[in-house]
Parts: sequence; C-alpha cells; structure tokens
Amino acid sequence: MAERLEAKHKGGTLRSRKIEYADADDPVELCYGRGWTDGLPVTPPTDERVIAMLKGTTRRPDEVIGKMPPFLADCTVEKVAINAVMAGCKPEYMPVLLAAIEAALEPVFTLHGVLATTYFSSPIIIVNGPIAKKIGMNSGINALGQGNRANATIGRALNLIVLNVGGGRPGEADRSTLGAPSKYTLCFAEDESNPEWEPLSVARGLARGASAVTLFQGHGPEAFVDQKSRTPEALTRSFASSLVKIGHPKLVQSARAILVLSPEHYAIYREAGWDRKRIERALYEATIRPGAELVAGTDGVGEGIPASRANEQVPKFHEDGLMVVRAGGKAGLFSAILPGWLAGRNRLELQPVTKEVRN
Repeated sequence: MAERLEAKHKGGTLRSRKIEYADADDPVELCYGRGWTDGLPVTPPTDERVIAMLKGTTRRPDEVIGKMPPFLADCTVEKVAINAVMAGCKPEYMPVLLAAIEAALEPVFTLHGVLATTYFSSPIIIVNGPIAKKIGMNSGINALGQGNRANATIGRALNLIVLNVGGGRPGEADRSTLGAPSKYTLCFAEDESNPEWEPLSVARGLARGASAVTLFQGHGPEAFVDQKSRTPEALTRSFASSLVKIGHPKLVQSARAILVLSPEHYAIYREAGWDRKRIERALYEATIRPGAELVAGTDGVGEGIPASRANEQVPKFHEDGLMVVRAGGKAGLFSAILPGWLAGRNRLELQPVTKEVRN
C-alpha cells in the first residue's frame, strides 16, 4: 500500500519511459512481444514494484553505474530495479546485484566479449560473506540448481539487464553457437561453514567478513565423480584427469576453470591438512603434461599445440587459472567443474572480478 500511494502521489519519481497498455492486454505477453524476456515469463515492472525494489538500496535511482554493452547504454540504478522486478528479485537483493553489475562492467571482465562470443560463456556469480546468509542464498544441497529465489533471480537479473539495457539479444549481438543454461542464470554462495577454509573473496584480496561477489566468465557445470579416492594425492590426480579435458584435451592455457568442491571431497583434503592454496597448486601441477602428447596431428587429431613445444612440460592452465570454491550437499562424492571462456589465453586482458557489496 505504501508503494501504491507513493506511485500515485509522486508520479514523477520514476524516469524510465512508461509503456501504456489496454486493460484487456496481458502485460506478461506484452513483455514477450517486445522481446524483454529470456524466454521465461517475467514479473511486470509496475510503478509500485519498482519503487519497492529501489528501497533495497540507498543509491539514487538516476545514478549511472556505467555503460552496458553491447550498445553502451546508460545503466542506471532505476533500470537495474526494473529488471530486478522482472527477474523476480526481492529488494534486499539489490546490493548484491549492483555489485555484480559493477564487476561485470570492469574492463578486464570483457562483458561485451562474453556476450558476443560464439562460445558457451556467460557471467557466473559467486557470493561470499554475511550478505549471502542475510538474503537466504543457497550454498548447500542443489546450490547450482533450482529452488532458491536469491540464487535464481540475481543471476537472471544480470542477464536480463544485458538483454534489456545493453541490447544483447540472442542471434544479434549474442552469437553463441549453442548457448548454455547458465545464460539464464548461474549464481550461488560459497560454503563458509568451516572457519579453517579461506573464502574465495579473501583469497582474492578482501577482508574476512566482508560481503562480496566474484564474477567469472564461464558455463557449466560439468559433473565430476570419484567415490573411491581417499587420499588428497589420489583425489587431485583424479580431478586433473577431468580438468585437462576442458574445451579439448589438447587445448592448453586457453581457459580458466572453477572447481566446485563438495563437502565429502573437501573432507579428504581437510583431514590431511590441505588448505586452499595447497589444493589449487597441486591441481595446477597435476595438469602438466608432456608436450609430445599434445602436438597437433598426434593420434590423428588435428587440434593441439605447435610441434615446437613437443619437448616441453605443458600446463593446462596459467598459474592463476584455477579457483576452488566450496559448495554442495553433505552427502555425495560428487563435485563440479565450471569451465571458463576459451579467450582465457589472454589472461591479463581477461580476468575474474571481485567486488565488495556495499549496503
């Protein structure tokens, strides 16, 4: 009711262009007809709903966060709120969504490239810190799947903003050959239940206890199963056998990756005293292979590295190309791999981005 009264008596507070429609029209179908959806129904962004969404942040509605690719349109806080309504967000999600947009607009995230590539990639959002629990995000059972409103709608809102504010439409600026379900949404919180574990945001330079989002250019997940390895060394070699296949087994230093480590697999490392840095370093070393096995044309496979590298020991990733994140249900010796965009060979120009969430 408060928002209805505000919309009625402060009719000029919202600056976005209003769309008129007849009483007999279906606003959801109107959104479909104008191309404002990702293929799923959206919540019509009425004045009342947008005003309520804007109460989730103290930032001014007319504040320009940045230029949204591909058409570099001004992305205001109000435009974010409109798309957050359409995606199904709650107002308390706004600080996380705004931080995700700021991260996506950093030059090294190369959002335009992520959108326009023919590869599978889209933004993946990982949330750390107290904000995740405050807004009810899922880091446990089915963390990468459906069923949690915050996980589902924050990631969806970011993709809708690229579509509706930036103009990134499939078949136009979005040139993905096949696409991926992550183009709808892929957003989850890291499991920080073990105080011995260094959260991803801390590993990336923020203070422990700060709320943060990390954006990664990738897709997924790809399933990993190992129900028999019981030592960290054996499990690492097992993980490596899957990690080296990202993109193609003979493609090297061309993509980053995230390993989503489940609680049962993490327990094997924890009981042996392995921390994040040791796990990530061991995985990097385990994915180094003889160049002779990777040369283009070997075994009749055209893909591969130049013959000049045949005598090298060749890493699958750059040294900073692997990130480990903890999530998942407590039962099941299953983890997941989130492969990165193959443009990761340009690792200085293309990087994951971490931003602190500001209330």
